[in-house]
Amino acid sequence: MTSASLGEPKISVRDLVVGFGERTILDHISMDVHRGNILGLVGGSGSGKSVMLRTIVGLLPKRSGRIALLGCDQDAMDETERHSLQSRYGVLFQHGALFSSLTVLQNVQFPMREFLRLPEDLLTSIAAAKLAMVGLSPKEGSKYPSELSGGMTKRVALARALALDPELVFLDEPTSGLDPISAGE
Repeated sequence: MTSASLGEPKISVRDLVVGFGERTILDHISMDVHRGNILGLVGGSGSGKSVMLRTIVGLLPKRSGRIALLGCDQDAMDETERHSLQSRYGVLFQHGALFSSLTVLQNVQFPMREFLRLPEDLLTSIAAAKLAMVGLSPKEGSKYPSELSGGMTKRVALARALALDPELVFLDEPTSGLDPISAGE
């Protein structure tokens, strides 16, 4: 297939340069990811995989380059447009990044509360369904992150990343810390 027949890329990165202080981490990286594609970045610890993800989703500043997600050029967007775009993708961070003061159920509901206006019973039903999708039972919903194993934390974070049925899902080290059976699932 030619790139023209694939349509507009869902992720487009052109000449991306990211660094901290004098150190350049990503040096003129370009890539496209089209609908239906799965892209995995492989590299050693400290090679810039997480930096790339965090830059693409707008959590880290870039020195130069262009990033477009779902056809939206990040440099051309205002805060309202950026907020709207954030509802269209989910992110699973390397260490889960759950809110310690919220229960499992509340953590999964968080993006829905941020972007949707739904009745409480519907929020609870959707969150429970997302937990079931990742292999967690409803009884886990009342626990706090400090009461979870590493594998359960990853599953809750994945349920939260999927809460809005996103068009894109970014996964940072999705299987790290999981036993082989859980990683396979």
